[in-house]
Amino acid sequence: MILSTFIQAFAQILSMAINIYIWIIIIAALISWVRPDPYNPIVQILYRLTEPLYTKIRRIIPTSIGGVDLTPILVILVLKFIDLFVVQLLFEFARSI
Repeated sequence: MILSTFIQAFAQILSMAINIYIWIIIIAALISWVRPDPYNPIVQILYRLTEPLYTKIRRIIPTSIGGVDLTPILVILVLKFIDLFVVQLLFEFARSI
């Protein structure tokens, strides 16, 4: 029972963290369309939270098509897959214990 509760709590926190990061990606993408002040602390935080992951993905897969960077969309799709598949597997595993 304790292990089951722990796994469910972990799955819930993982799901929340994934959803928060998805919103960070969306906000960073929207802000990038309006040429933000690069010295703004919020812009710097968003850049530091998203750009390292974007850089790793851009090394593996070319994500720029016609001058449009599709990296945020790709990251969101992967994160939603993890949220829908892995987190649900954790919930099912916790219920089966």
